[in-house]
Amino acid sequence: MKIVVLDGYTLNPGDLNWDEIGSLGELVVYDRTAKEDIVTRAADAEIVLTNKTPLSAECIGKLPHLRYIGVLATGYNIVDTQAAAQRGIVVTNVPDYSTHSVVQLVFALLLAHASQVSAHSDAVHREQWATCPDFSFTLSPLREISGKTLGIIGFGQIGQQVARAALAFGMEVIVHTRTVKLVPGLETVRFVPREELFRMADVVSLHSPLTSDTTGIVNSDTLDLMKRSAFLINTARGGHVVEADLAQALNSGRIAGAGLDVLSVEPPPADNPLLHAANCIITPHIAWATVEARSRLMSIAANNLRAFLSADIQNQVN
Repeated sequence: MKIVVLDGYTLNPGDLNWDEIGSLGELVVYDRTAKEDIVTRAADAEIVLTNKTPLSAECIGKLPHLRYIGVLATGYNIVDTQAAAQRGIVVTNVPDYSTHSVVQLVFALLLAHASQVSAHSDAVHREQWATCPDFSFTLSPLREISGKTLGIIGFGQIGQQVARAALAFGMEVIVHTRTVKLVPGLETVRFVPREELFRMADVVSLHSPLTSDTTGIVNSDTLDLMKRSAFLINTARGGHVVEADLAQALNSGRIAGAGLDVLSVEPPPADNPLLHAANCIITPHIAWATVEARSRLMSIAANNLRAFLSADIQNQVN
């Protein structure tokens, strides 16, 4: 049985190994695969694993031996699941592997804004401290997050863990979610309408799936509701944000700043307005990418495939 990994580099740039998956069949790993090479590389594969390399209906139709598609991520929109189902091909994903890593980056982005560690470190290395007439200096006002209000949109596993971390920092937490969930240990969380959350929050953090209701949820109207001192964090999906509207709000000082790990197109084109927006921290979709999270992803992906081969399918999405 041949197993082909179409784009293995992002999951494993060399610090993990493929042994667990390789033990299940004849394994071929490609670091990256262009769209025009997918069919050639997977032509005789029964198992295809992909992270972001798309498997369209046309592509699936040209792979006669294909029985299983394992998505090496939680989101699986890169696979035409309906076309796969029509062929009897099982599609699985990897849920709940990166929760702690995402929470960690949420607070890294927030604290980068509040404490401005990098800016001050850079200033020290430019000898601004060495030449300072005082024992200490700040480049601009620093902020405590204790006592501030964190507004969370979406209250799945990640949203709940963000709430727990925020409470540990002494923050107040408000939530807007489609379905109210009373979670043990989070009894102090208040559920509020969407507009009230944007209006009240000192920090808005997005953690909902991308749906018709949440596409463009951050736009000129909701940004106008926010405090001028507020900070936006998006580690969920780039499509939640109307990027031109956010850039305008940042450049005009309508809100204080943003921390983004996702954009609408990845990698972004050079003309994305957020690349040059004021007070905008952008990381290249790394919230999921700690060694620990990737190790869990690799293990779950292997377990998914092992379960399929044992006729005990888990994490099927089609």
